Amino acid sequence: MNQKVATIFILANLLIVGGILTMAKAQQVALANPVLNIYRATPTKINDLVHTELDVRFDFKKRYLYGKEWVTLKPHFYPTDSLRLDAKGMNINTISVVKKDKRIALQFTYDSLSLNIKLDRIYQNTETYTIYIDYTAKPNELKNIYDDSRGLYFINPDGTEKDKPIQIWTQGEPENNSTWFPTIDKPNQKTTSEISITVPSKYVTLSNGSLTKQKDNADGTRTDIWKMDLPHSPYLFMMAVGDFKIYKDNWNGKEVSYYLEPQYAPFAKDIFGATPEAIDFFSKLLGVNFPWSKYAQIRVRDYYNGAMENTTATVFGEDGKSSKKELADKNYESGIIHELFHQWFGDYVTAESWSNLTLNESFANFGEIPWAEYKFGKDVADEHLFQGMQQYLGNEDAWTKNLVRFQYEQEWDLFDAVTYQKGASILAMLRNYLGYEAFYKGLNLYLQNNAFKNAEAQQLRLAMEDAAGIDLNWFFNQWFYSAGHPIMNISYKWNEGAKTQTIFIRQTQDGNVFILPMAIDIYVNGKVERHDIWMRNKADTFNFQVTSKPNLVNVDADKILLTKKTDNKTMDEYSFQYFNAPLFLDRYEAIEASKEKQTETFAQKILIAALNDKYYGLRSKTINALNMENMTMRNASLPILISLAQNDKNNTVRADAITTFGKLKDSSNINLFKQALKSESYAIQGASLNALALLNPNEALTLAKKLEIDSKGKLTEAIINVYATYGHNEQWAYVYHQYADDNSPNKYSFTVAFADFAGRVENPQYAQQGIVALKELITKLKRFASSKKIIELLNQIKAQRVQLNDNASIALVDKAIMEIQTAQ
Repeated sequence: MNQKVATIFILANLLIVGGILTMAKAQQVALANPVLNIYRATPTKINDLVHTELDVRFDFKKRYLYGKEWVTLKPHFYPTDSLRLDAKGMNINTISVVKKDKRIALQFTYDSLSLNIKLDRIYQNTETYTIYIDYTAKPNELKNIYDDSRGLYFINPDGTEKDKPIQIWTQGEPENNSTWFPTIDKPNQKTTSEISITVPSKYVTLSNGSLTKQKDNADGTRTDIWKMDLPHSPYLFMMAVGDFKIYKDNWNGKEVSYYLEPQYAPFAKDIFGATPEAIDFFSKLLGVNFPWSKYAQIRVRDYYNGAMENTTATVFGEDGKSSKKELADKNYESGIIHELFHQWFGDYVTAESWSNLTLNESFANFGEIPWAEYKFGKDVADEHLFQGMQQYLGNEDAWTKNLVRFQYEQEWDLFDAVTYQKGASILAMLRNYLGYEAFYKGLNLYLQNNAFKNAEAQQLRLAMEDAAGIDLNWFFNQWFYSAGHPIMNISYKWNEGAKTQTIFIRQTQDGNVFILPMAIDIYVNGKVERHDIWMRNKADTFNFQVTSKPNLVNVDADKILLTKKTDNKTMDEYSFQYFNAPLFLDRYEAIEASKEKQTETFAQKILIAALNDKYYGLRSKTINALNMENMTMRNASLPILISLAQNDKNNTVRADAITTFGKLKDSSNINLFKQALKSESYAIQGASLNALALLNPNEALTLAKKLEIDSKGKLTEAIINVYATYGHNEQWAYVYHQYADDNSPNKYSFTVAFADFAGRVENPQYAQQGIVALKELITKLKRFASSKKIIELLNQIKAQRVQLNDNASIALVDKAIMEIQTAQ
């Protein structure tokens, strides 16, 4: 599952105040919430799912699913005369056991969450039995449940929402599919399946496996039968219904299809076209061919979770790129690759419990890295991995959590920066330590040994040990079963007389001391010599004999360690590193070190050179690092920036250069900005609009109105920024619509600007809309948001409304704050 990482981290940075968790505070939290001390065991298996057959149809008006189910099971080991199924909020009409085409009614009890069925006799584990259930699922009537846990969603079923299609889709992870069919809704169950879906004949359906039959019915409906011959877990079942156009591609004779709304269908190949190549790449890399009968990808409306790797059929939300103009701004979009890699890691082999979620999600995040290396180059892959590390390291309470986590409050808590970003970084370290060949051999063994089964992290360790022939208990104990990361301080000493280079490395973190194998590259007189060392203590000293004082000592030369570090190098050494060391992070570190020292010659030399770095990501970073108040830097960089703004092949670089020109507030650049507004890039248009607003807000407001017609991505963000900063009553509707739309990719990034606009907008009714929207944010995202910042923003609005003598809005703020505090 794609967790909408970017959205959540933006929200965390915006809304979570005072969120640093010390170990003492973490212990206090655990004591205050005893649930965190409960050991979450792998679900006990009394009965095993064998085959699940469903026949479903829908009542769009009532938001009901009418279902018939034939579920075949067998006792796992011990004889049993009972069966428990998860079934949330349903009407259970009849339950019977099927005996030679006859149905014998069974006794059962039901508490709205769980079906407890008394079987007709005791069954042995050598026997299977089939239960028939007639039921009605009512997901919209579920009580005490998060909106993103309803499992089955009716989108605009009455057709009353303008410009929104009628759709139905499902979302099963972690245990939500039991809202639309009774099952043992646990990840360590696997079952084959057949789903018959009856819908109005104008609609297209999609489900797991292959479409084996379509039957037109006399009442204007059609029944589609989707058959899945290979076993998969219940949370990976899916359905989607709607007006979709299907673009059919293929890989090795297997159908690869893309389902899009008609207006986006012309861009299907542009959006998803890399899929067959990626399937081929991963099949060869892993030594296990894509295991399923087909692979489909569908984009739906109002989707909560970014994307979901249902077996053979991935669902995406609508916040992905959908047109050539949007796609022109993309650098590396990882979502398609993330979900595809799940088809092996998560679907083919599935974590046996949510505690072992790393075997699904860490791998999906990691899978983005080898694809980027192959398709876009090592710089892109290294930056992508580094950004993930920073997301984890910047999440201040993440260091208290194990990767394999047996204590948690609810399953959703595991879908975090530890499982995703930290887990991917750990796998990258393991790959670097073992070597690529041994690592991928280990993955091959893991997949073959556990095909169509469930696994825990120890089985991954055993496969890696089998491949490499070395013990890895220390690595798994340290990184999978313990929390935290090293914080390193690195310093150096050169002894001219002894010709000895000394390196001092200290770990300064609280808690565990980490064992860290790493490479050190020492550059002397134009040559580099590599030394492989192990850090095993809180502080270690390493001495190396060299012929003369090194130009550079590069600790962690592979730039792979998951660590925060202070590296006490001189700017001279960083300059040598930028121009001589080979990796993205070598150059990145030199640029980063130069940011605060732009009066120094070496820093200036690095930054001016980096404006023309071979990698667009570092060109952008350098542009944003420039101190244009430093006249030396300004004079040296302006000619390069002009060229980048007008000619760079990467749209993000051009946009960043335009943004830098905008900050100069130089009216001579107005023609540059106006010309760039005609670009076929939303990013360049957005940068130009923001830059123009700094010089002429009124003209920017006028132009923004015209640009609304064709606006997405960075251009929409710019329009919102201009309206929220300089706008009045006339602009409120646009900004409010963007903020009120739960699926707007811009929603959380402009919360502060939205609050400021609500505070100063002239019409009190608009201010009150803003107050309500901010209060509702707490309810909509209570899993991720802190209320403290929202209360601060509401008080800011109150102060602004006091200046406008708006007593009604002031009273509404007080009421909203009271409701938030009461709900805590």
